Amino acid sequence: MFKLTAIAAAILASQVVMAQSTTTTTTTDMGTGNTSVQTTTMQDGSMAPAAPDAMITTESNLEAWNNSAAYIGAAIGRSRVDIDDKAAARMLTTPSQTVNAWSSDERDVGFKLFAGKHINRYLAVEGGYFDLGDFSYTTRTVQGGNLTGNLRIRGVNADLIGKLPVSQRFMLFARAGMAYVKADTDFSGSRVNEAAPAEHNEGKWKPHFGVGAEMSLSQKLSLRLEAERVRTRDFLSTNGKADLYSLALVYKLGNPAPAPVYVAPAAPAPVEAAPAPAPVVEAAPVPTSEKVSFAAEALFDFDKAIVKPEGKAALDDLLNKLQGMNTEVMVTVGHTDSIGTDAYNQKLSLRRAEAVKAYIVSKGVEQSRVYTEGKGETQPVADNSTSEGRAKNRRVTVEVVGTRTVTK
Repeated sequence: MFKLTAIAAAILASQVVMAQSTTTTTTTDMGTGNTSVQTTTMQDGSMAPAAPDAMITTESNLEAWNNSAAYIGAAIGRSRVDIDDKAAARMLTTPSQTVNAWSSDERDVGFKLFAGKHINRYLAVEGGYFDLGDFSYTTRTVQGGNLTGNLRIRGVNADLIGKLPVSQRFMLFARAGMAYVKADTDFSGSRVNEAAPAEHNEGKWKPHFGVGAEMSLSQKLSLRLEAERVRTRDFLSTNGKADLYSLALVYKLGNPAPAPVYVAPAAPAPVEAAPAPAPVVEAAPVPTSEKVSFAAEALFDFDKAIVKPEGKAALDDLLNKLQGMNTEVMVTVGHTDSIGTDAYNQKLSLRRAEAVKAYIVSKGVEQSRVYTEGKGETQPVADNSTSEGRAKNRRVTVEVVGTRTVTK
């Protein structure tokens, strides 16, 4: 990191410090939405205790919404049943009819509609309706007989889903539950009366499970890839299995709470005028350091590095406060929580620091005076095992070192 302390020391060495130096630190808490401002005054090198000037509270917790939102979705893909052709042929062989040829169509297009709710970061519940399509099985005998079965599989399911977040945008998951499966079979051919009923309908509760991956396209829309299996009944009422390999769109209902924005501290209450002081001489410029910490969601949309309008307003307010300061150096530093890989978080923190620099330069600050750093997840200020702690760790700080001319 660029050594701000070295710069401050150099300025102190070149100036005669005769007056007060003020350090203002403003921090926005992503987890609670609180903004606190502290001012510390130095006189002849001494440090006075800091006291809060303002406390602003806003409702914002994007991660909490992600972990509790309800959602709906739709999927389509390839379905497949597993028919034991040889076993079915043996079952349809009788003393008067010997099966010598068979064929089956075990694939179709299936779909499902579903709705669910996130319980927390690691669990969700989900239910839905599925239709796996139509399948067929045909046998022929040496004596010239034939039998064809046409099977349709559909049903409803209720599952518990376990989630494993890999990054802010990607997760793996697995499901386990039960499905009420309806297998409807229509038989046709010359052997209907001998070997099978003309119609066979059966509904049973069966195990249902699957695995998949989900990637967020935006705060509310996700893309899901999944493989599922459900136990069922085949054409001759023996235990079978059916699979669905699908691609789904998932849409979260509702909206996240508003993101926190930087709020300038309220003006101090007026104080009684003191007696006119004795004439003083104007002091030389003294070093001043001002540091502001913004919650990441105050400046950027989810997993983005483009400063949004609310973030620009917050940065404009900061630049207005710096009017009258001879700015020596500005440093923007990005930080993330611990979700995701080290490499991904390092790149995200640096992209966000660069985006803040670009906006500051666009407002007239010399580019050579603005430095950037990305710290990734290496400098947490809170516990990453809780959502509140992770929210505090997602932040961007802007530190300014310069001089102001004040009077003694």
